[in-house]
Amino acid sequence: MKILMRADTHYSIGVLAAVAVSMGSMIIGFSSAYTSPALVTMENSTTISVSKEEASWVGSLMPLAALVGGVVGGPLVDYIGRRRTILFTAPPFFIGWILIATAKIVHLILAGRVICGLCVGIGSLAFPVYLGETIQPEVRGTLGLFPTAIGNIGILICYLAGKYLDWSQLAYLGAALPVPFFLLMFTIPETPQWYISRGRNEDARNALQWLRGKNTKIENEMHNIALMNAETEASESNIKDLFSMKYMKSILICLGLMTFQQLSGINAVIFYTVSIFKMSGSAVDENLSTIIVGIVNFASTFVATALIDRAGRKMLLYISSITMTITLVVLGTFFYVQNNMKLDVSSLGWLPLTSLMTYLLGFSLAFGPIPWLMMGEILPAKIRGAAASICTAFNWLCTFTVTKTFQNIIDGIGPAGTFWLFGCICFTGLFFVIVCVPETRGKSLEQIENKMLGRPSTRTRRMSSIANIKPLPSGC
Repeated sequence: MKILMRADTHYSIGVLAAVAVSMGSMIIGFSSAYTSPALVTMENSTTISVSKEEASWVGSLMPLAALVGGVVGGPLVDYIGRRRTILFTAPPFFIGWILIATAKIVHLILAGRVICGLCVGIGSLAFPVYLGETIQPEVRGTLGLFPTAIGNIGILICYLAGKYLDWSQLAYLGAALPVPFFLLMFTIPETPQWYISRGRNEDARNALQWLRGKNTKIENEMHNIALMNAETEASESNIKDLFSMKYMKSILICLGLMTFQQLSGINAVIFYTVSIFKMSGSAVDENLSTIIVGIVNFASTFVATALIDRAGRKMLLYISSITMTITLVVLGTFFYVQNNMKLDVSSLGWLPLTSLMTYLLGFSLAFGPIPWLMMGEILPAKIRGAAASICTAFNWLCTFTVTKTFQNIIDGIGPAGTFWLFGCICFTGLFFVIVCVPETRGKSLEQIENKMLGRPSTRTRRMSSIANIKPLPSGC
């Protein structure tokens, strides 16, 4: 956090933009955590009847709808703009939560989860694209983690409120969250990159001046953005570009990070925290345990915020992989001793909570936020919208798969085998990071793109490649 303390006025403006966008992540966090406390009161409710199978769909329909939202979001951020796409998710979020809160039959709850899920998918794509294009390289790692930090606040709010509210009251609270998000989004501009891609150079200049502060010189940055846009427009983009070899490296790295993020089992843990603690027979009350987990999840993000622009992305990913692997193996061993060896583990009632706290600390340190952050960094400008759409949809497909099959996996191989499986996946992810993931700390988007595409980074070479492109009007 010292970086933010030293930040001058134009960094403070960037903080405002990051907070405004990241308020949407609070709704995403709340939506993800909702089923953990809500399903318990829903299954015991006298006002609505929910079977075990229907309950699993309440949990898994949101990520399935988010998959569709991720596909829809790609064209939206390109055609109507990053800011407008984000802004337009707020009203449907409100409608979805109201449907859930007022539901008398489970089908209305499912409909509300679908609507919220669509917005979750669109927002998951649009937030990192907006932040990647508006935040300075020096603090992009720090401010780029704001969506994760504020998303974890949403999870914590859900866990805290879920201890005292039933499923319907909790949904009314969810309906209140889009209101400040909607209002804050009116205070920030569109990204300069999108304006320039639409030929609106003066709007781009005004937006960049707002983002950097009125006394900041922006000519060099405007020129770099214009050069990159000119290179992008020098050749027409089509669907074949997504599968060309020069772009495939960036896309595969993003897909790999998304795979290991979700197959680490994180959303199974978040969606079914209460159930996991009930299953473990922990000495700590399960609702209190979820609150403690939520606090750790929230606080750990600030550790990542303080370190990401110092230690770098790769080092934090190493630490994250190792931490998750160890804690999942320990948790699996606890369940093995409890269920297979039939030993008394009452004296170890603290272990499930400690393991999950450490697991979430490791996840929130890197594998939670960094895949989204790097998606906004390493995808080339020419295919950013479409490629981000693919990566986001794939992420939510993995989320749906894990959450929908979590109970089936536990029934099939037991809790011990399930957590050991997740641990093996996390260990494999460590080698993926070592071999494939580049370090992006402190680099501009232009520098990262040149490196990923194997292009020379000198301005002379870039200028020569666009010699026939009309320059910006003077003053830009």
